[in-house]
Amino acid sequence: MGKGSNPSRTADNEARAFVKFLRVSPQKLNLVAGQIRGQRVEHALNVLEFSPKRIAQDVRKALSAAIANAENNHQLDVDRLVVGEASVGKQMMLKRIHARARGRAARIQKPFSNLTIIVREVEDAEEAS
Repeated sequence: MGKGSNPSRTADNEARAFVKFLRVSPQKLNLVAGQIRGQRVEHALNVLEFSPKRIAQDVRKALSAAIANAENNHQLDVDRLVVGEASVGKQMMLKRIHARARGRAARIQKPFSNLTIIVREVEDAEEAS
């Protein structure tokens, strides 16, 4: 009796990492995620390491987590991994007030984002890039 186990959301040759509440707008995060889509994981880590964007370090942590999940939980070969998907989603929006002249107020919106990274094992990692 009881509930059955959840089916896996990823294929047998995939591993994923999901990060919630990243304090950056989804548009800015998608610029960084777009740089690593389809790249080999070694190349993607190097791109993120030397990126001038502030959020690139958080994306690098998420990519490292996906690589660790692939290695430890799914027994995938790290040398043959590519970034299959890097998707960005909206999260909540903090709404703040900024005092303006003559007793008026201006709204400040502070967005949060979600990030999902899926790494995939391919037969020949050289073909992927």
